[in-house]
Amino acid sequence: MYEQKTKETESSIIEFIENVESLKKREDAYQLLDIFTETTGFQAKMWGPSIIGFGSYHYKYESGHEGDAPLVGFSPRKAKISLYFATGDTERELLLKDFGKHTSGKGCVYINKIADIDVEVLKSLIKESVQFLRETYPND
Repeated sequence: MYEQKTKETESSIIEFIENVESLKKREDAYQLLDIFTETTGFQAKMWGPSIIGFGSYHYKYESGHEGDAPLVGFSPRKAKISLYFATGDTERELLLKDFGKHTSGKGCVYINKIADIDVEVLKSLIKESVQFLRETYPND
């Protein structure tokens, strides 16, 4: 049976952020921590060894695969900062047009630093993602 790798843990977020090598990335991580906490109303939790997540939802796919994941989150990785929002939400693509300098993959949006993006658009992306996932997975 599939064992989910990214699970909520009791690890310290502050300890994790303090271990980020780049001072600028640490500063951005603390700023993101404040933005995500204030915007979601959820307390941050570590998910796996490197994702700071907010809230959670339980998903179940038609394939039978199911698990838990944070509603939104971020990770100050070495190369870029990964931002985690809901996939499949059409509003996300519209909001990203005004977001600022970023690249995006299937589940992540990548930024170099907060100074490159519009923080108000970030807050909208967070709110939209939480709302979309709550509507898509209402059993939580």
